Amino acid sequence: MRLILALLYLLLIAGLGAAEEQTMVIGYIGQQRKPALPLGPLDEAVADDGLQGARLGIADDDSTGRFLGQKFRLEERILAPAEAPADAVRQFADAGIAFVIADLDAGQLLQASAAPGAERMTLLNSRAPDDALRQQNCRRNVLHTIPSRAMLADGLAQYLVWKRWRRWFLLVGPHPQDQAMAAAFRRAAARFGAEITTDQPWTFRPANGRADTGHVTLQTEIPAVTQVSDYDVLVVADEADEFGAYLEGRTALPRIVAGTQGLVATGWSAVSEEWGATQLQDRFHRQAGRWMLPSDYAAWLAVRSIGEAATRLHSLDTAAIGKYIRGDAFLLAGFKGQGLTFRAWDGQMRQPILIAGPRLLISSSPQPGFLHQRTPLDTLGIDLEESTCKF
Repeated sequence: MRLILALLYLLLIAGLGAAEEQTMVIGYIGQQRKPALPLGPLDEAVADDGLQGARLGIADDDSTGRFLGQKFRLEERILAPAEAPADAVRQFADAGIAFVIADLDAGQLLQASAAPGAERMTLLNSRAPDDALRQQNCRRNVLHTIPSRAMLADGLAQYLVWKRWRRWFLLVGPHPQDQAMAAAFRRAAARFGAEITTDQPWTFRPANGRADTGHVTLQTEIPAVTQVSDYDVLVVADEADEFGAYLEGRTALPRIVAGTQGLVATGWSAVSEEWGATQLQDRFHRQAGRWMLPSDYAAWLAVRSIGEAATRLHSLDTAAIGKYIRGDAFLLAGFKGQGLTFRAWDGQMRQPILIAGPRLLISSSPQPGFLHQRTPLDTLGIDLEESTCKF
């Protein structure tokens, strides 16, 4: 009997050893980006955001796939400034890589999706929040794990309306991404019954707050810039992070700052620790030596979506995985309290939006009472009935 058990054990080990030779290679295309200048002494320059999230996703895929003999490897390609993604896409296509994490800005993502060989791939957008990528510029071979601007704005609007903070002072930065975020806030206000009492561009150029007497200039000038009629909350659209952080505590009226700074709506935050998020945060910190950023989380979601599908299917067949990810049976645990799925009409991953302060999580949207015929998660972002995406 012992001999039979020993033989069975050896056969099992041999079978697992053979199965471990099954490896899926996932591509990653990132861009060299100039780190933003720190505004304060606690800010850290980060040059590997997104990439570290993808690497953690590979480690997690390996962990869950080990018992099925599945292994995963990340093939990384970082584009130089102004380098087109076509060569990277071609190299991945020649290597038979079917899934690519696209950590790219909107323009380069569109180039990548149209490059020769991309028609045989699924690109998972983990960086660009542009609503146009889910609307008139949507692509059949692109899925999105980063929340859209519409989702972020809707998540914040739901919370502000739930708090009965319905009168907004919208302060808008000068850059195109600031303008796009402001448009999303205006749409969300109209959608959920808020009123923008003041809609004003930001034109003041403050002195460096970290320079000698810089705070004196800020303390003098910002109250003048924000001297407007009464409102409940100052909603700031400053994706470039040039001025929003200076507003808290310096506005003419004692009001909350929310939006891209202050009380922020985000896909992920270092302060999130509910729904098991602490263990994800800890694993990421051990790997990267820093806290997980929204771009890291979106890249992690992209890699984990592939691994989760492979685990459920007990297969590394890329066609089957691609179909499963887009289907109704797919569900990914994302440490945000609800299972995550992809919308069939625009490829956007449904997910809660976190409402976070500088040190603690404040809330999570969708908020109570915001209902939907399919799922409350579809109250965030562009819904099926209003979508202009035509695959």
